[in-house]
Amino acid sequence: MLRWAVHLEGGPRRVNHAAVAVGHKVYSFGGYCSGEDYETLRQIDVHVFNAVSLRWIKLPPVWTNSRDQVREVPYMRYGHSAVLIDDTVYIWGGRNDTEGACNVLYAFDVNTHKWFTPKVSGMVPGARDGHSACVLAKSMFIFGGYEQLADCFSNDIHKLDTTNMMWTLISAKGTPARWRDFHSATIIGTKMYVFGGRADRFGPFHSNNEIYCNRIKVFDTETNSWLDSPPTPVLPEGRRSHSAFSYNGELYVFGGYNARLNRHFHDLWKFNPVSLSWRKIEPKGKGPCPRRRQCCCRVGDKIILFGGTSPSPEEGMGDEFDLMDHSDLYILDFSPSLKTLCKLAVIQYSLDQSCLPHDIRYRTPCCQATRGCAPCLGALQPWTLRSCFPSVCPVGVLQMGALGHDDEQHHQPPHRLLAGLMPAHPSVALLSLLHTPTSCSTACMNF
Repeated sequence: MLRWAVHLEGGPRRVNHAAVAVGHKVYSFGGYCSGEDYETLRQIDVHVFNAVSLRWIKLPPVWTNSRDQVREVPYMRYGHSAVLIDDTVYIWGGRNDTEGACNVLYAFDVNTHKWFTPKVSGMVPGARDGHSACVLAKSMFIFGGYEQLADCFSNDIHKLDTTNMMWTLISAKGTPARWRDFHSATIIGTKMYVFGGRADRFGPFHSNNEIYCNRIKVFDTETNSWLDSPPTPVLPEGRRSHSAFSYNGELYVFGGYNARLNRHFHDLWKFNPVSLSWRKIEPKGKGPCPRRRQCCCRVGDKIILFGGTSPSPEEGMGDEFDLMDHSDLYILDFSPSLKTLCKLAVIQYSLDQSCLPHDIRYRTPCCQATRGCAPCLGALQPWTLRSCFPSVCPVGVLQMGALGHDDEQHHQPPHRLLAGLMPAHPSVALLSLLHTPTSCSTACMNF
């Protein structure tokens, strides 16, 4: 029973970031947010989401006391990639409006939270952004992107063997995928499935004649060959800046943007690599609004989707320039637990909770502020997500510095939970979930 089960607000507001899942945690690297200062060169930021406690933390910046140490830490960027191999996250590519694109390989140890730059050899790919990166065994495959020096789209495949840190430009056989950027590439078995992205009608150079391919291209890593896939009767719209992930040997695609249609998406599609067929999926629950440039990571049977950007509500779903950046997070659950389903039923059918076990009763958080916050507190009304944001909170409990702390840290929660209050909106209730949230990232469960 596929379901959008959890909705969180108050996380890092990020667009075009990169993220990986490490056990039950998701590490998010960089990205940007409209209105922030990107003229000043600074270290890339790292946010960590705990999928068990449903809390965000921001890792402190790395202290550097020498020029050599500064070079070990990547600068803030967007359009980069992140992959996990063993206990190391490899960050590659991306760009910054001050420094331009980058082709230095950075490594982040998830145990020590230390950065280093591995010494690499071979044919290093040119600096770019909007490429894809995926992992098979101990190797990272880079495909496509927009190359800064050549000033064109790419359709090359580069392989980094992390056992010897050697780059190789793969000489691929067959008809290659078209030059493109902001596509997705997903490994299933020994094949890489490329979908979507932005290309140009006339070739690798940008002529403002964008096209958005909606057919899957498959690369076989064992034979180094591009495979032809037959046309299928049902296809999703072509798009860029979407999310893709694999689950149980099938490919899923969510969201994205098509400039020719002037449209943002929030649909979910499934591709079966055996039958080579697409099917549109309709999960239960209320999912994310149409968006692009979000991140999506799989943690067990759950998909963690967060951030991205959408047209402002008053502009409609197609506006390219008047965009609203997101600080929310959604969890798509392929196998929701019985406890989760019970909580959803309690909310949906307004059931009496007095006879229910304590951990199945839903609870509505209420801000501890007692003065100056009429929108969310007045007369102890239920606190609602849409009423309380950093811009209107008089006591500052929702400042970014109070994102929350991980399990090993102690933190006095800025909100208390009041049992027995009805949800502020009939379609959304704030829940304690499996335990009490202790951060400003407040959890909602959808039905």
